[in-house]
Amino acid sequence: MAYKGIEYLRNKLSHKRFRVNMRYEQYAMKHYENEPGITIPPEIRNQYRSILGWCAKGVDSLADRLVFRDFDNDDFEVNEIFNANNPDVFFDSAVLSALIGSCSFVYISKAEDRIRLQVIEASNATGIIDPITGLLTEGYAVLKRDDYGNPISEAYFLPQLTTFIDGKTVTNITNPTNHPLLVPIIHRPDAVRPFGRSRITRSGMYYQKYAKRTLERADITAEFYSFPQKYVVGLSNEAEPMDSWKAAISSMLQFTKDDDGDSPKLGQFTTSSMTPFTEQLKTAAAGFAGEMGLTIDDLGFISENPSSVEAIKASHENLRLAGRKAQRSFGSGLLNVAYLGACLRDDYQYERSQFMNTVPRWNPLFEADANMLSIIGDGAIKLNQAIPGFIDKETVREITGVKGSDQEPPIETGDKNG
Repeated sequence: MAYKGIEYLRNKLSHKRFRVNMRYEQYAMKHYENEPGITIPPEIRNQYRSILGWCAKGVDSLADRLVFRDFDNDDFEVNEIFNANNPDVFFDSAVLSALIGSCSFVYISKAEDRIRLQVIEASNATGIIDPITGLLTEGYAVLKRDDYGNPISEAYFLPQLTTFIDGKTVTNITNPTNHPLLVPIIHRPDAVRPFGRSRITRSGMYYQKYAKRTLERADITAEFYSFPQKYVVGLSNEAEPMDSWKAAISSMLQFTKDDDGDSPKLGQFTTSSMTPFTEQLKTAAAGFAGEMGLTIDDLGFISENPSSVEAIKASHENLRLAGRKAQRSFGSGLLNVAYLGACLRDDYQYERSQFMNTVPRWNPLFEADANMLSIIGDGAIKLNQAIPGFIDKETVREITGVKGSDQEPPIETGDKNG
């Protein structure tokens, strides 16, 4: 098989790195945008530059609901591999990085008969993907950069060999798995974008930028709203000039008539209303919420307070569908990590088809409350009456996320005297 080579992958990563870093800046609320405007001078706009965290909210609202549980039908004991690699941090880091950058990568290594898993963000890794298995045919990762962003430690992954480049030192390590030990975790892949799509879409960034401009204009207008402009007409030419600051804050101003008996007249310009800015901000919030599958309540515009989990689920139907899709795509990548981890641990080339029965399991996207538990319990009783054994405690846990007792229920016996 002909490989693209490390130079090709370096150029590919350099080409994609800017877009990924820009989305990380959007998530961290550090992205600096050159705001257009025809009425506000740039030096004034810089003094009132706004910061908005809607993109971070859009990512976290889905990432916080994607909680990986374990693998079912674990014939190869891959759950032990993940349990030994700080799973509370590992899964959250892999999922969050994939939602921001469209994908993340897991670097698999072995040290002292222990499998190590390291999450690498999309700005530091790339590869050539096999569209059938979702594994890489070759991969490249930057393991460490200097203070200026230049690579100082790199790794090139091939099916039989992993090459580490640290300055001028090159180290080759044999790979027994017959697959590159760099596995992609992809969010919403398709035939056109095999490495997926970011949760921070162009449309979402536009609505956030639109809201930030609205906040800046509102903030500048508030200065004039707080101190409206006033005027005096009919003032004598011989009168002394007024101190503008004293005229603005003084509680009493005295004007005397001139020699002709005329007196000046005071007036105030009409102040700008803040209502249009509020409506603009709600429009931006509605557009962003529709793009992310949220409601404007999630963005701080309280309209109503849902009283139950069912009401929350109904208002977040698009978010639920996005979460189910993310679970399927992430589950496939995590299963590939489990497959290569088992091959490297046992130093044996298992067939990918041997892991067909191993199924990733996730906690429900929406936790059940007391009312929902009662409804599910009544439904389970009726279904089991119609079809005995149709719903067991594992099925109930898949629906509710509540783990039942490990103790077996006592066996009821009839009355011995009856």
